[in-house]
Amino acid sequence: MSSPGRLIVTPGDPLGIGPEVAVKAIVQGNFEALLVGDGAAIRAEALKHGLKLKEVGRPDREGVSLLDTSGGQEPAEVAAIRLSVHWLLAHPGALATGPIHKARLARQGFRHPGHTEFLGELCGVDSPVMAFVGGRLMVSLVTVHLPLREVAGALTMEGVLRTIRLSARALQGHFPKRVGRVAVCGLNPHAGDGGLLGDEEQRVIGPAVEQAQSEGWNVVGPISAETAFRKAALGEVDWVVAMYHDQGLAPLKLVDFGKSVNWTLGLPMVRTSVDHGTADDIAGKGIADPSSMIAAIEWANQLIR
Repeated sequence: MSSPGRLIVTPGDPLGIGPEVAVKAIVQGNFEALLVGDGAAIRAEALKHGLKLKEVGRPDREGVSLLDTSGGQEPAEVAAIRLSVHWLLAHPGALATGPIHKARLARQGFRHPGHTEFLGELCGVDSPVMAFVGGRLMVSLVTVHLPLREVAGALTMEGVLRTIRLSARALQGHFPKRVGRVAVCGLNPHAGDGGLLGDEEQRVIGPAVEQAQSEGWNVVGPISAETAFRKAALGEVDWVVAMYHDQGLAPLKLVDFGKSVNWTLGLPMVRTSVDHGTADDIAGKGIADPSSMIAAIEWANQLIR
């Protein structure tokens, strides 16, 4: 299954399940893609699953192929992301990424808390938005990889408003049959309860929602997270903007794990990813489920069409 432009897949951490799910996804989905990353890990999985790889030295070669980024000054998975992004900023295509292990990379000097922040730096974008689509729920996050104690101080009206705008545009542009309504969560229990449980809703989130409404976006909030996700599950809203990582991803993964696609909004290129981590406990056992990688590749192909 080919698509306009070059589909690049970076399997991520070679010690996790990324190489396995990447190869399984390409085989099961009959995708044409360039695999970029640790050559030894990718070759081993390709051999297990009967995938013939043509080894190449640059991304513009057609067919199912491999570009090995191991042996350099930085980890293979980091070099793979860097090379892929640089290529895609100048050429048509899309990037689908496997999971990286943030703690392992940090010990090797990688200073970013995750893919999203690294992609933002490579693309010259200050605040890319992490979003998840593909299942029953569609969610975006105002803050991403922050300790919970830092979230309140990191919230700004501009950040909330940017997330609302990008989410509403994505909803309008790619899901035109939906109602098109975005629900914005509060930060505090009961969305602050009128200021009794915190004032971020009154100072930051509420004004951002009002500005978005004045621009014509179909958005409601701030409302409590449990209300927002219940409305999403019932089909009363189509997209939920969450204030922090677990507020958005706990309900999403309960309902849609393996079906959802991590889609980075606000970049000058298409990037999707799996909705799971490296799963070290099952790495090498051959039992990893490629469903999320298949969904990520399919969504990437759809976006570049």
